[in-house]
Amino acid sequence: MQPRPHTSRALTPAPSEPCRSIGHGSLGGPRMARAVMDSEDQTPHDFVRPVDAPYLGVGVGLRTVHYGDVLERGRRGDLGVDWFELLSENYMVAGGRPLRILSEVRELAPVSLHGVSLNIGSTDPLDRDYLDDLDRLSRLARPSWISDHLCWTGVSGTNLHDLLPLPYVDDVIVHVADRVRRVQDRLGRRIALENVSSYLSFDGDSMSEWDFLVAIAEEADCGILLDINNVFVSAHNHGFDAVKYIDSIPAERVFQIHLAGHSRSGQMLIDTHDHAVTDEVWALFERAISNLGPVSTLIEWDDQIPSYARLVEEADKARRILERAAKTRQGREGRVDGAS
Repeated sequence: MQPRPHTSRALTPAPSEPCRSIGHGSLGGPRMARAVMDSEDQTPHDFVRPVDAPYLGVGVGLRTVHYGDVLERGRRGDLGVDWFELLSENYMVAGGRPLRILSEVRELAPVSLHGVSLNIGSTDPLDRDYLDDLDRLSRLARPSWISDHLCWTGVSGTNLHDLLPLPYVDDVIVHVADRVRRVQDRLGRRIALENVSSYLSFDGDSMSEWDFLVAIAEEADCGILLDINNVFVSAHNHGFDAVKYIDSIPAERVFQIHLAGHSRSGQMLIDTHDHAVTDEVWALFERAISNLGPVSTLIEWDDQIPSYARLVEEADKARRILERAAKTRQGREGRVDGAS
């Protein structure tokens, strides 16, 4: 799905008003809460979670071909999933069917907004029109959170319709974190940034991708949307350790997890979102959940889109892993309590 183009109107800070982050509490640290074990939602007690990213369960991306199924199953009380992710740009319109569907779906389940045009890593000025549209959509949709990608998507006002990687260097961390803080100030809330899949790297990289991602999240006080498939794809393409990447992500920063399928092109893996989740990605997901605790998880399937029922089957796999991890933690905690 291609985002609609925007006519750029630069958003720059006033020279006399330095940018400020809205995401810090009175002690200057990230907003976090320690979850407490509850027998109904199976939330463990030893995982620090962002308070502005509630655990929603397992969701799927809302696609136009599934509108009818979602509304019909919703009327029956049989959605099969817990929440939906909406591609922000598809709903940045003045009215019509997209907003009507949004209103109906919002009454059935929580939603999040996921964008592809924030262009957070570019050297172009932030797009004021785009942020105004996103703010209006946020007020209408009342999303649990808003996310986009840690990348650049265009330059000189031209949208390249791709998610392009950034150099992993300190100067880029400072540049991106400043832009994220300004976006968060404009929207009045923290956002989450997703790690993208990549197929090239820069000779000047001075750190790992996971260190770069975490450094920006810490510097900007924003969230992370951890795409497990992208970790696997990039690890294969660049030869790094996917498990080390997963183990390096702090729980208090993770708003959401993405799961998707990929394709092979010669020796490369491509993040195509046109297949089921692979066994290797499911295994990484299980490890991530064991580290992070329960995180709202979404199945992405954007090409060769299957039936809604097939998507629900993939969501059920994720739910079983989350439930199994919860039982494992409960058993561990029971043994510790017994020993004490």
